[in-house]
Amino acid sequence: MKPSYRWVIVAAGALMSCVAIGVMFSLAIFLEPMALDTQWSRAGISSAMTLNFLVMGLGGFAWGAIYDRVGARPVVFAGTLLLGLAMVLASRVGSLLAFQLTYGVLVGLAASAFFAPMIALTTTWFDTNRSLAVSLVSAGMGVAPMTISPFARWLITAYDWRTAMFDIGVMAWVLLLPVAFLVRQPPVPAPGDEAAGPVADDPGMSVGQALRSPQFIVLGLTFFACCAAHSGPIFHMVSYAMLCGVAPMAAVTIYSVEGLAGLGGRLLYGVLADRLGVKPVLVAGLAIQAVVIAGYLAVRQLEQFYVLAVIFGATYGGVMPLYAVLAREYFGGRIIGTVLGAATMLSSLGMAFGPLAGGMVFDAYASYSWLFIGSALVGLGAAGIAIAFPPLPRRAALQPA
Repeated sequence: MKPSYRWVIVAAGALMSCVAIGVMFSLAIFLEPMALDTQWSRAGISSAMTLNFLVMGLGGFAWGAIYDRVGARPVVFAGTLLLGLAMVLASRVGSLLAFQLTYGVLVGLAASAFFAPMIALTTTWFDTNRSLAVSLVSAGMGVAPMTISPFARWLITAYDWRTAMFDIGVMAWVLLLPVAFLVRQPPVPAPGDEAAGPVADDPGMSVGQALRSPQFIVLGLTFFACCAAHSGPIFHMVSYAMLCGVAPMAAVTIYSVEGLAGLGGRLLYGVLADRLGVKPVLVAGLAIQAVVIAGYLAVRQLEQFYVLAVIFGATYGGVMPLYAVLAREYFGGRIIGTVLGAATMLSSLGMAFGPLAGGMVFDAYASYSWLFIGSALVGLGAAGIAIAFPPLPRRAALQPA
């Protein structure tokens, strides 16, 4: 394989993350019509998303460990089959419990098969411009609200939520099954090239040592708090905008603007991290995220939502890939799948709080104010934890004097 094939890996990873995350987060678009049609509570429907993230966390750790043993292709192929099956089954359920189990468990398990393995694979293909490459793969997550969400809204308007969910499941199979066959591991280095590379790249930790290290503890806690801060506002943004008087289709466009801004933010933060270092860019992004979340309490007009959506989408989208870059720089490529899977598990626990908390807050107070206040405070906590990141001696050692 030519070295240029690494950009095929980036493109495949971006498409997979777009479809998988887009399908998962499309529940935010289904929330309103499902509640009206079935009379299920918002908290009950939102709890499927909470299950989604809990299972995604456990699945990410398991899939990451499997990736370290067998590579990425079998993992993403299995994830593709599960993703389509989950949406097809969820479209046919007749009770809230059945929906929570099919959507919450299967979609979460399927989505976790893409993020950690494809990000880990990308870090092994790139020695230079690694932050940018990882950011481009995760950019698919930013494109998801601009593609899957409006498509889901259109299907719901044209048909109903069950038909829309079924069609999206079939679409996932059609798009991702061919792409799974493009996923390959990087070429094995020639014997003469091994002397300089692996020694510098691998700090020699076992998985147990890595997961107990200060580097991983700070990484995991920051990732957890970051996701706990933005998950609720992201998931309930459409409902919050509609509560503020924004029309349903216009409210979905706010979600899409966040995604578009996230795409640009991933590119911007990736380039800045390659030039300025990952830690300062991450801390600054987390602080901005917290301030913007609090700012949503003061907006009511669609134009105001758009302004904050640009900043919010760019910041939460921009910081997310940086955790994978830090994991690779701290722990090397040999155990990156397991380590990144463990970090993703903690982030998924953080993501699990927001949707359920927002639903419970709304059901109790008919308002989302406390959701945004609490999320902003957690976001400030994430920035504080990130300041404690240990230095990167391996990177420093490789710099020319």
